[in-house]
Amino acid sequence: MPDKHVVVIGAGLGGLTAAIKLQEAGYGFTLLEQGDRVGGTWAANTYPGCACDVQVALYQLSFAQSMHWTRLYPQQAEIQAYAEEVTDRFQLRPHLHLNEGATSAVWNADTKKWTVTTVKGRTIEADAVIGALGQLNRPFWPDIPGMDTFAGAKMHSAGWDHSVDFKGKRVGVVGSAASAVQLIPQVAMEAANVGVFQRSANWVVPRNDREIPPEELALMFTVPEKAMEFAEINRRIIYENADYFFWQAFQWTPEGRAFFTRQATDHLNAQVPDAELRKKLTPDYPVGCRRILIADDFYPALMRDNVDLITDGIAEIVPEGIRTKDGTLHEYDILVFATGFETTGWHWSVDVVGQDGITIEEAWEDGPEAYLGITVADFPNFFVLYGPNTNLGHNSITFMLERQVEYTIKALAKMNESGVTAMAPKRAAQDRFNKDIQARLGTTVWADPACNSWYKTDDGRITQNWADHTRAYAEAVAEVDLKDYELVK
Repeated sequence: MPDKHVVVIGAGLGGLTAAIKLQEAGYGFTLLEQGDRVGGTWAANTYPGCACDVQVALYQLSFAQSMHWTRLYPQQAEIQAYAEEVTDRFQLRPHLHLNEGATSAVWNADTKKWTVTTVKGRTIEADAVIGALGQLNRPFWPDIPGMDTFAGAKMHSAGWDHSVDFKGKRVGVVGSAASAVQLIPQVAMEAANVGVFQRSANWVVPRNDREIPPEELALMFTVPEKAMEFAEINRRIIYENADYFFWQAFQWTPEGRAFFTRQATDHLNAQVPDAELRKKLTPDYPVGCRRILIADDFYPALMRDNVDLITDGIAEIVPEGIRTKDGTLHEYDILVFATGFETTGWHWSVDVVGQDGITIEEAWEDGPEAYLGITVADFPNFFVLYGPNTNLGHNSITFMLERQVEYTIKALAKMNESGVTAMAPKRAAQDRFNKDIQARLGTTVWADPACNSWYKTDDGRITQNWADHTRAYAEAVAEVDLKDYELVK
C-alpha cells in the first residue's frame, strides 16, 4: 500500500470524489470541511428554487449513480442528500472532519511535506494536498452607495436567511441571472410585490424539467440487470448532446449561433406576449457570451401582476429601499442580492504557501494559472480540483472533476513508481499550456470584445473556462508526463 498521507480540503462533490479514489488506491487521507455537512455548494446555497442546470443523469458521479432522484434536474436538497448518501456508501465518515476547515497549508522544502492547519488549531502533516475549494463559493456583493443603510432584512442568495418571512412582503431582487431566475418564481408566490432589478438581459432557453414518477423508476427495475445499462445509455446521450451541440454556442459556429439564438428567442416570444417587456428581456450581446440560463418558469413569473422588471439602473440604496437613476424610490421590506460570486480573484479561504514562501495569492496576482488546470508551478504535490480554466458552459463539471481526480491519483502513483518525493510543473510547461489555451479561447464567443462576463479578468483574459469539448480535456489529462515536472527524489 502507498505510504503517503493526503489532505483533501473541501467536501463537495470534488472532495468526495478525491477521497473515494484515494481510498480505493490505498492512500491514507484526511477530509476537511469548513461547513457542518458535506455537499459544498449544494450545502451552502439553500435559496428557494435552487437546482442544478445539468440533468441528473449526467451530473451525478459516474461511479456512484443513484436511483433515488425525483426530477430530471435535481433540486438543492436532493443533491445535498446525494452527497450524504455517497459519503456513507463509501464509508468516508471516519476520515471526514466537519466544522474544521483548513486555514493554511504550508510546504516545507526540508521535509518535503505539507503542514495543514485547521480552524481548531490542529496541524496535519501531509505528503500531498488536494484543494477542492471550488470556483463559486465567495458571494459577490455589489458596490452600491448606501448598502448599509437599508432598514429591512437583507441577504445574498448564497446565504439565504430562512428566518425571514416573505409572505405578504415587498421584496427587491438585485440581479436577474442564474440564481435569480430560480428564486424569483418561488419568492413571487409568497410576496405581495417583487421588483426585479436587471442590469442586462440574459439568453434563456427551455429547461423542460419534469418529475420522475415512481412508475418510471419501477419500470426500469423490472429487469434489474439492465437498469444500470439503461442509465449509462441515457447518460451518454445527454453527454453527447452537450459536448457536440451545446458547445457550438460557445465555439461560436454560425450554426450554433443561429440555433441557440432562435431557441432562446422562440422561448421568449412564447412566454412573454408583451412586446415592451420582450424588448427589455432581449440581450444586446451574442448568445453564449455569458452563461446561458435554463428556465421554464422565470418568464411566466415576470408576467405576474405582483412582479415588476426594473431596468433604469440603481443609483443608491436608502433605508426605505432602492432609488433608481431616474429618481424613483422603490420601497421594500426585504432586499435579496442575487449577484453571483467573486470569481477571477480566486481569494481562497486557505492560505496556501509553496516553495520559497510564495503564496497562491501572489502566484495568481495577475490571474490564476495552472498546468492542465490541476497543478501549479512552485507548489509541489499540490493538486487543484475545478481549478483555473476548467469551468464549463456546456457540460457537467462532475465529468471534469472525475478526470482531475484520476490524473491526481496517477501522479501520486508515478511518484511512488519513480521513487520521487515531490513534483511540481515546470514553469515552461505551465506557460506552454496557458498560452495554448488562451489562443484557443480566443476563437470562442467569450473573447468577443463586446462580451463582458465573470469568465474574464479586467484585462480580458479568460481564466475560468475550458476551451474545447470535455472529451478534449479527458485526452489532455489521460496520462501524467513527468517530463513536464520538476521532480525531487
